[in-house]
Amino acid sequence: MAADVLPAAGTPFGDRVRRRLREEQVLWFTTVGADGTPQPNPVWFLWDDGSLLIYNRAQANRLVHVRHRPHVSLHFDGDGHGGDIVVFTGVASLAEDEPAPADHPAYLKKYAEGIRQVVGSVERFSEEYPVALRVRLERVRGY
Repeated sequence: MAADVLPAAGTPFGDRVRRRLREEQVLWFTTVGADGTPQPNPVWFLWDDGSLLIYNRAQANRLVHVRHRPHVSLHFDGDGHGGDIVVFTGVASLAEDEPAPADHPAYLKKYAEGIRQVVGSVERFSEEYPVALRVRLERVRGY
């Protein structure tokens, strides 16, 4: 299970990682393009069921990248002074059995207000971001 790769709960780093997975709004998701160039993108995410759930536009290049090169990295922004760094590596895959964002209560609890600000409604967001990815974490490191 992906939760097993998280640092131990009750340790400063382990607690920080869990807090950020719960509370952060944006995570940088990096795939690799066909030419080998890293392609970082800020994404909304949900730490859910021991993995990360990310909804995407159907035409997002990262979907092609993941199909061909599923190994990805993700990270949170730091504190602006080189600290509070958390970096994950994992394997991403299409998650065809996921509900639409509008039908995912935990995702809506976290992002409903942002969704309304960005696209106007959760229904429209579900139409514009219909493709779900799951990222199974394999490694966590930080500073």
